[in-house]
Amino acid sequence: MSPSTCRLLASGLGAGRVPVAPGTAGTLAAVPLVWALAHLPPAVELLLLVVSLPAAAAVCDRAAKLDGRGDPGWIVLDEMVGFWVAVVLLPPRPLHLAAGFVLFRLFDIVKPPPAGWLDRNMKGGWGILLDDVAAGLWTRLVLGVILWFAAPGS
Repeated sequence: MSPSTCRLLASGLGAGRVPVAPGTAGTLAAVPLVWALAHLPPAVELLLLVVSLPAAAAVCDRAAKLDGRGDPGWIVLDEMVGFWVAVVLLPPRPLHLAAGFVLFRLFDIVKPPPAGWLDRNMKGGWGILLDDVAAGLWTRLVLGVILWFAAPGS
């Protein structure tokens, strides 16, 4: 992969280049992609998510090396994958995506365990990616509880 292609993918097709809140912009850029993926059969969506993890880690690692910094803010592919983790297998409804977006951004900023530890201690592409995956898992857990209590007849 060429350096320019790597930078383009790592920046979420340029979303990470916005001057303010690039992580939020990257997460927002993920919404239409995640919405489209949610229309695939569940097994296919899960397989694509699993395959995307090492691919995203590799892209993030190479982009960070090209930049010369550990985790530059313009790399937002990690937010995109983390958001996907947050809403995977949920029906693609606007309320689910909006709630997932807000909760994911909160957990990505606050970094509850183990996200904070991963952010501080893991280096390279996996270090860039895994704190966002952890934030996505926290989001998915909270969304699951909310949706369980909100279900009719509960």
